[in-house]
Amino acid sequence: MVQKFSFQKLELDGAYLIKPFFASDIRGGFLKDYSKDLFKANGIDYELSEVFYTISHKGVIRALHFQEINQQPKLVRCVSGKVFDVIVDLRPESSTFKKWLGFYLTGDNMDELLIPAHFAHGYLVLEDSIVSYKCAAPFDGANDSGIMYNDPDINVTWPFEEIGGEGNLIIAEKDKNLQSFQEYVKRGCK
Repeated sequence: MVQKFSFQKLELDGAYLIKPFFASDIRGGFLKDYSKDLFKANGIDYELSEVFYTISHKGVIRALHFQEINQQPKLVRCVSGKVFDVIVDLRPESSTFKKWLGFYLTGDNMDELLIPAHFAHGYLVLEDSIVSYKCAAPFDGANDSGIMYNDPDINVTWPFEEIGGEGNLIIAEKDKNLQSFQEYVKRGCK
């Protein structure tokens, strides 16, 4: 079996759902999830700065994170397990400002999301998971920020039923104290 790269533009400008290259035979499989030249040939000018992984238990929610300055575009893929991944357009001049899209990323489907600058990103872990982040800019902890996962203005429809209900969430202290979308707007949508 051979699956070639495919790039699906999403309704949020600059965001893509990508099927990576995958080939399998009696030995197992070979996966290539990034190629600078192939991305560029498909209109995506994206270069890696750093790569990291999160290891999360079922029920973890990683809220809608972004960097206030030094934006960090990223290519995200679930290496193993299953997550419901959400992106939110935070560009005030965009026709899709405040809109969100959600995707099931799994180790089996191998889908990945290209998330542009000025987007918030988060996910709900539906099975113990490892998620890969291939970032076009380094992490800047001093400017790390986010919006609450349950913000009523963004109104993400999280599949909490897949973890036995919202009461089973595992949420970090820093994510419990994130700003609302309205607070973000009042601060000037940096």
